[in-house]
Amino acid sequence: MNNELVLSWKNSTTHMWTPVGKLKYQNNHYVFQYTKGALSSKEFKPFEKMDNLTKIYESEELFPLFKNRLLQKSRPEYSEYLEWLDIKETEMHPMEELALTGGVRATDSLQLFPIPMESNGYYEVKFFSHGIRYLAPSYIERANQLSNGDKLYLMKDIQNNHDEYALTLRTEDPPELVGYCPKNYVKDFNNLIEENGAANIEVSVIKNNTTAPSQLKLLCKFKAKWYEGFSPFSDEDFQPIVS
Repeated sequence: MNNELVLSWKNSTTHMWTPVGKLKYQNNHYVFQYTKGALSSKEFKPFEKMDNLTKIYESEELFPLFKNRLLQKSRPEYSEYLEWLDIKETEMHPMEELALTGGVRATDSLQLFPIPMESNGYYEVKFFSHGIRYLAPSYIERANQLSNGDKLYLMKDIQNNHDEYALTLRTEDPPELVGYCPKNYVKDFNNLIEENGAANIEVSVIKNNTTAPSQLKLLCKFKAKWYEGFSPFSDEDFQPIVS
């Protein structure tokens, strides 16, 4: 289970994503604290009932800010939702659900990401392809045709005005775009590509949910060797304000 998640906030003016907090689950408690990214923009405002940037918040229950991002089990689509996430109900802990879905809501600009952990010498993360709804109709159709296990390829989007590290996902033959890698991971991905070589990077489709909303449509996996000295999410913005 993912026990630690990064909370990112999107600046409505610059459209840039910044890590502003960390949510942990430890000793049957939830712990939230702000990171230094929360200090980097005057536009960011602390959350209601968690308005002290230098305080570490603890609770036996999930904080309302995050609890409201979970799908209620009483919803008629809940069983289908589990299939989209490729997870069993017995394994569905709130932290795992937030890690997979990002806790995204249409009413705000927040998103959660798990902090990658080394597993048998590898860096491995699951994520949903981003931006599918903005693709050309022919690309969306190609995304709908992908099968579980299909190999995907990465391309650097070097002229992206919002993110110099942006990486697109494409198919092999013919090469067609099927989305973007999540913003929080792309700097890690670029570092791993540079260190390991492009030929040693694996990206594949885990599950294609053709009936799901676009943000839950294409579940992918990135895998690369965890090289010595590598540290994920190592930028200053990810570091907690209070140690």
